[in-house]
Amino acid sequence: MTSALVAGVGAGYGVALPVGAIGSYLVGLGARAPFRTSAAAALGVATTDGLLALVAALGGVGLQPVLQPVSRLLTFLAAIVLIALAVRTVLAAVRRHRRRSSATGAGGTAMRPLRAYLALIALTASNPSTLVYFVAFALGSHTADRALSVVAAVMFAAGAFLASASWQLVLAGSGAALGRLITGAPGQLAGSAVSGAIMIVLAASLITS
Repeated sequence: MTSALVAGVGAGYGVALPVGAIGSYLVGLGARAPFRTSAAAALGVATTDGLLALVAALGGVGLQPVLQPVSRLLTFLAAIVLIALAVRTVLAAVRRHRRRSSATGAGGTAMRPLRAYLALIALTASNPSTLVYFVAFALGSHTADRALSVVAAVMFAAGAFLASASWQLVLAGSGAALGRLITGAPGQLAGSAVSGAIMIVLAASLITS
């Protein structure tokens, strides 16, 4: 079970570290709203990440008997998807860096914590690449010989939630000065590079397992 939790943490950081529009929004919200509001928004992002990881992991458990005959092929394809997402993440950050532009937090009236939480759940869920990422990793793990149980799938999702929550809370509570550092072009490039490296490592672990 510990290995599933660790895998979830790695997958969670892989998807959370690139600071795009949502990350920049959290920093902006943290600069103009009470911490309880920005923290609620951060947990909304993490909740969606955890739920998507859970859906992907449980789907892998249910499909395990069907997918077993083509397990190695699917593991290889899952690794390719992770590598493609890593390349896409880094290239997108490079393009933003070259344009010297970064997303800014949205303006508007202050939100209450519950509204911020629900709004960020909806906003994060609207990005299909997050689900694709978790599905690729979960299917690659399930179709390998080390198939996960339902309990381990829940642990995987819990790890993804904890990793995402820890990073989103850093963004929400970073303050204006650190926020500019993280969300600026160099910070986005560095975060995306780390995220891409994590995805490559996860892909390699699927192939070599």
